[in-house]
Amino acid sequence: MRHSRGVIAGSALAVSALALTVLPSLAGAAPHSPADESPADALTVRAERAAEAIPAGALKAMQRDLGLSAAEARERVAGEYRAGQLAPALRKDLAGSYAGAWLSDATDATAELVVATTDRAEADAITAAGAKARVVEHSMGDLGAAKTALDRAARRSAPAAAPLWYVDVRTNSVVVHASDPAKARSFVEASGVDGDLVRVVKSAEKPRPYADLRGGEAYYINETSRCSIGFSVTDGSRQGFVTAGHCGAPGDATAGHDRTDQGTFQGSSFPGNDYGWVATNSDWTATPYVKGPNGDVTVAGSAQAPVGSSVCRSGSTTGWHCGTIEQHDVTVQYGQGDVVGLTRTTVCAEPGDSGGPYISGNQAQGVTSGGSGNCTVGGTTFFQPVNPILEAYGLSLVTG
Repeated sequence: MRHSRGVIAGSALAVSALALTVLPSLAGAAPHSPADESPADALTVRAERAAEAIPAGALKAMQRDLGLSAAEARERVAGEYRAGQLAPALRKDLAGSYAGAWLSDATDATAELVVATTDRAEADAITAAGAKARVVEHSMGDLGAAKTALDRAARRSAPAAAPLWYVDVRTNSVVVHASDPAKARSFVEASGVDGDLVRVVKSAEKPRPYADLRGGEAYYINETSRCSIGFSVTDGSRQGFVTAGHCGAPGDATAGHDRTDQGTFQGSSFPGNDYGWVATNSDWTATPYVKGPNGDVTVAGSAQAPVGSSVCRSGSTTGWHCGTIEQHDVTVQYGQGDVVGLTRTTVCAEPGDSGGPYISGNQAQGVTSGGSGNCTVGGTTFFQPVNPILEAYGLSLVTG
C-alpha cells in the first residue's frame, strides 16, 4: 500500500456500487435493489432505514450526550451509514495514497465524510464519489509503519510517561500523549521514527483497565471480581460471550448477574490485546441483544464505524452512555504492559463496565478495555474491536 495508483479508476457511481456489495443489507431490507433503482438511491434508502431503526432509548441517549434533536440524531445516523459503506471502497481504490477517513463533528447533524490522499490528482474523484477530499503529506501506510515502530520500541522499554499513542487521521500524524513531553520525545527518537511524523501532546490521562467489573449484564469471575458481558457469540453448538481479556484467564469460572453458575473462560489475551471469551452452560441462551437505556438494542452486524462516528456503550456500573470514535488502532500503556489495536472514544466509563459492549447504530464495535475519568466529570475510554476477537477464536457473532 506504499505506491499510488494515480487517479481512481471508474466513476463515483462505480464506487457507490462497490460499497453496496461489500456490506450486508439491513435486516428487513430487500436483498436486491429494483432494476430501475440506482446504487446511490439504494444506499439512501438503506441509510434512511438505519436511521429509523434506532431504538427510542438509544435516540434519547444520543440527544442527551451529543446535544442533538431527535431529527438531527436520525440524520446523523443516516449519514454515518452512508459513510460506513463508502469509506472502505475509497480506501481500496486509493491504495498507497490513502491517508485516512473521518466524519465531521458528531454534535453536528450532518455526517460529512472526509477522505485524505497524498495524491492531489485523486481529489476530484473523491469529491465525485460523495466525500470531501483532503490532500495531505503522509499516507496511512507511512503513519501506520511509524506507529508500529513505536509499538516495537515500547516492548523493549515501556515509557511510563507516554501512556498511549495512535495514528490521528485528522492531523495526518502519529500522536503521543505524555505526562512528560521531553521523555516522550526521547522515546520517539530512540524508536527511530521520523520526528516529522509524530506530535507529542501533554496529557494527564492515566488509562487503567476497568477490573472487577459487567457489559449490558454483569457477570462475576471466581466469585470475587465483576465484569460486563460484551456480545453473544457461538462456537459451533457452544454458546457464550466475548469480553475484556483482563477480566479473567482461561479456566476461570463465571457466574451470571444472579450469581448462578454461568460458564468458563475459554480464551484470554492481556496485555498485548484485551480480549477473551466465555463458553456458557446450558442454562444460558445467547441472544442478539445489548442492554439499552430503555430496553434491548438488537445487534445486526459488526461493520467498523469510521473515525468521527457516534458510538454508545452499555455497562453494569454506569449503564448506557454515548460519545464519538476519536481514533482507531491506538496503543495504550497500562501498568501490566502495552495493548495494541484499541479504539479511543469520548464515551465515559467506570470500574465495573469492563468488557461491556460498544455499538454504533446496530453494528457491534467492541468491548470496554479501560480509560480515564468517570461519568461524573467525563473521560476517555478505549475499546477492543470485536472483529479481531471473533477472528482470534473462530467465533460467530449472534445477530438479529
